[in-house]
Amino acid sequence: MPERLQKFLANAGYGSRRQVEAWIEAGRVQVDGRPAVLGQRVSGDERILVDGRPVDAQAAAAREPELIVYHKPVGEVCSRSDPEGRPTVYDKLPPPAHGRWIGIGRLDLNTSGLILFTNDGELANRLMHPSQVVDREYAVRVLGEVSAEALEALRRGVQLEDGPARFTDIQEAGGRGANHWYHVVIQEGRKREVRRLWESQGVQVSRLMRVRYGPILLDRKLRPGHWRPLDAGDRAALYQAAGLPNPKPGSRPKSKHAVGRGGCSTPHRKRRRK
Repeated sequence: MPERLQKFLANAGYGSRRQVEAWIEAGRVQVDGRPAVLGQRVSGDERILVDGRPVDAQAAAAREPELIVYHKPVGEVCSRSDPEGRPTVYDKLPPPAHGRWIGIGRLDLNTSGLILFTNDGELANRLMHPSQVVDREYAVRVLGEVSAEALEALRRGVQLEDGPARFTDIQEAGGRGANHWYHVVIQEGRKREVRRLWESQGVQVSRLMRVRYGPILLDRKLRPGHWRPLDAGDRAALYQAAGLPNPKPGSRPKSKHAVGRGGCSTPHRKRRRK
């Protein structure tokens, strides 16, 4: 059955739907010798080129999607290349067996923690889209005391420059001296949203780490700059969170990258019951 070109290429592992749409608008995609247009439908029998290279979508679709979790350290950027020469999160990742890695949820330069990567564009799109309502949990260290009124405002919602925002959950997590830790949850992925929410109450964030994305938690023993593949249970939970059917294990050839560096399945912290 024909489907939109951006969804077709995302399913084949070439990028998220949002990325593919940008490529189409930039004239980087051709279908049967002509520039592609947004909303164009394809069946897979067409000759499709991305940056002049042919797309073997049928072969890509026959392979099992790959999923890894990466512990981003402070100082890495989430773009594939950086004009300032800073290290990127992609520098330490293994090449996927097909397609390209798609990062699920960016983190800014000074934020560390969990980033998921996949070559399943539809999965990435679902997990990042606001309509899917996927939790992103962060450990936050702030300077100074935070008033009960400020915490209530952050739970209730505040107006930021790009619209209203709030934390769906805030839990105190201890601290010493002037430093206090909180665990907070948001369900969107707007730029610097966690920091901007705290700043709206005059609170300075001194450290920020993402510790959970949907059902996947950051492992205690997964060191910064290291990655590991998701196990079968994590994969199933992630596809369920995205509202997508889970590809059956063994129905597609295994990736040649079956083992990652320095990982284990010990969670960073126990997930709270809400």
